[in-house]
Amino acid sequence: MKRRRFLALSAAALCLPAAAARIEPVRWSGFALGAEVSMTLRAPRPVAEAAIAAALSDIDAVERAFSLYRPDSELVRLNTTGTLAPFPLFSELLDHVDRAHSLTGGVFDPTVQSAWADIAEGRAPDLTPLGWHKIARAPDAITLGPGQQLTFNGIAQGFATDRVRATLLAHGLGDILVDIGEFAASGGPWRLGIADPTHGLVARTTLTTGAIATTSAAPHLIDPRGRAPRHATVSIEAPDATLADALSTACLFLPPASIARICHRAGAGPAHVIDAQGRHRLL
Repeated sequence: MKRRRFLALSAAALCLPAAAARIEPVRWSGFALGAEVSMTLRAPRPVAEAAIAAALSDIDAVERAFSLYRPDSELVRLNTTGTLAPFPLFSELLDHVDRAHSLTGGVFDPTVQSAWADIAEGRAPDLTPLGWHKIARAPDAITLGPGQQLTFNGIAQGFATDRVRATLLAHGLGDILVDIGEFAASGGPWRLGIADPTHGLVARTTLTTGAIATTSAAPHLIDPRGRAPRHATVSIEAPDATLADALSTACLFLPPASIARICHRAGAGPAHVIDAQGRHRLL
């Protein structure tokens, strides 16, 4: 969950009277999820400050649970010891992983962390330990298979995004755009660009109550079956950012027909697929 980018939250209070529409926005900036974070909330100061504090608490909770870069995180503990007594937040994310793994026919698989560790240390990746089905889940424990390590970098940003959106809504904010690596919206409409690292902006889309996540081909992305990415970038629109994040990660390795089928089954889409020449295709 390490991002070298600018993360932003923007929101306005629901049903502001006309006289309050010009209310001075409350701005906050700092550091979270490995990146600079900015929040701009247009609401009475006590409401805005409470919402900012709650959003920061959400982000910190996700990072303490799922970061690979915090030695005190629950995920690091699980990878180190091989077992963990999951608490509700951890179990909730595992349920999302189960769904994404099933929808993508096993392509979305957090056990790729062990193969990434091999590559990072200059070794050929060993795919033998990989397989989400090798994880043992019980009400009181999750236990990794031999040689397994997990990464939630393909889903945790979306999970954090959804939690922050829900928190802002609970504080009476309704015109919301949350960007924590992935986008989630309410109100709007919000006009967003679809971009590729090499070719830049290639398309645009509009969000109101949905979410969108983007994944681009990179050396740290590993298919559990050893296949290379089929696309330069994939962006998936979905009702929630958690699902969009996981699907965009997996669909980078899948042919267009499979992407369209998965999105239909998941109640997601459209999918934006960008090839190596920068050509955009809407599925």
